[in-house]
Amino acid sequence: VQLVESGGGLVQPGGSLRLSCAASGFTFSSYGMSWYRQAPGKERELVAGISSAGDSTNYADSVKGRFTIFRLNYKNTVYLQMNSLKPEDTAVYYCRVQVKGYWGQGTQVTVSS
Repeated sequence: VQLVESGGGLVQPGGSLRLSCAASGFTFSSYGMSWYRQAPGKERELVAGISSAGDSTNYADSVKGRFTIFRLNYKNTVYLQMNSLKPEDTAVYYCRVQVKGYWGQGTQVTVSS
């Protein structure tokens, strides 16, 4: 199993980023997927989740209305579109396979002027 996140970087407050998580080694379309994040000195927290078919999503209150999770099963990829970014969104972002519990290696997002 491999989960490879990409798309992180440095962005100014108010900016946008799109994270990608490319999956392989399992039947991607059979599993829900989630994005988590971990800021320095804080516990890892759930940011967003999506069902296997992509027809159901959930978000942390802190990102509702700003972040969108979606997936393209034919590409075995899940995405996190992040808009109106704030400094408090700075963290390492990880994707995770629900139920199976596989994790990616993470991608750094830094929101700073």
